[in-house]
Amino acid sequence: MISVTRLNGSPMWLNALLVEMVEENPDTYITLVTGKRLIVLEKADEVIAKIRDYNKDIGANSATIKVQTLEELS
Repeated sequence: MISVTRLNGSPMWLNALLVEMVEENPDTYITLVTGKRLIVLEKADEVIAKIRDYNKDIGANSATIKVQTLEELS
């Protein structure tokens, strides 16, 4: 889970694995794989960095790299 802030200033915890897209126009919109859209105070770069850090923490990044390496050897 990553911490983001709603427009009203209240914190919210978001399952980073459900994030499909992050866009900034000028507000930051997070679109989930369910189709739900959220507007948050953080900039898109900050949200993306939090998602990247979360993926590293849970090992999703390493698993992806390992699978890609195995596919390249085939």
